[in-house]
Amino acid sequence: MDLGLAGKTALVTGASAGIGRGIAQALAAEGVRLAVTARRRERLEALAREAGAQMVIIEADFMQEGAPQRIADAALAGLGSVDILVNNAGGSRPFKLDAGEAQWEEALTLNFTRQRQLAHALLAQMIARKWGRIVNITGKSEPEGVNGAFAAKAAMHAWAKGLSREVGRHGITVNSIPPGRIHSEQILRNYTPEFRQWQAAHEIPMGRYGEPEDIAALACFLASPLAGYITGAVIPVDGGLRRYQF
Repeated sequence: MDLGLAGKTALVTGASAGIGRGIAQALAAEGVRLAVTARRRERLEALAREAGAQMVIIEADFMQEGAPQRIADAALAGLGSVDILVNNAGGSRPFKLDAGEAQWEEALTLNFTRQRQLAHALLAQMIARKWGRIVNITGKSEPEGVNGAFAAKAAMHAWAKGLSREVGRHGITVNSIPPGRIHSEQILRNYTPEFRQWQAAHEIPMGRYGEPEDIAALACFLASPLAGYITGAVIPVDGGLRRYQF
């Protein structure tokens, strides 16, 4: 299927590994001109080489004050415009009950505030061209305990839904993808091989952990002109792991 993405421009955050890297590779294969950002420049350069595409490489620490505006400015300078924003940067933050305010602030900043700021830094030029796609890689709605990232991702879902209602008339869609267990550095670091094998066999109907490509396929579709009537949606890609109906 021709997704109609050739010639579009996109900014992908957290593109040095895992899901972000997979999405960047898939978009590049569709002919999208890319700006990619993460802390590890050498990983971004390797991504560009492997994809066989020229990319605007933006080395940046998402947590730094003012980082979203600097990233947006660099992407616009390198690409001329940004049609598609993939908000992928973030990280899990499980807390103990006595977690302090600094921990909560860090989790909310990394997993909600910076994504919101980056989207709003790019909205005006999307509105001016009457076309845009914002795809947020978020998180599940079944927290096992207190986790700052889960709270922030819930905020992302609420913000994205509200934003979708404001910008739809400008041809802009805003959607969220909560991943299930997708192979990544974080998964390999946090879960033992024995647990991953057990969970795949007992809790995931598809019987396996996902791959970045499983997320990338949906992200590319949502970023395409073909998905112009899908907005404000939260679409899990989890092999059936989640038990909620909607």
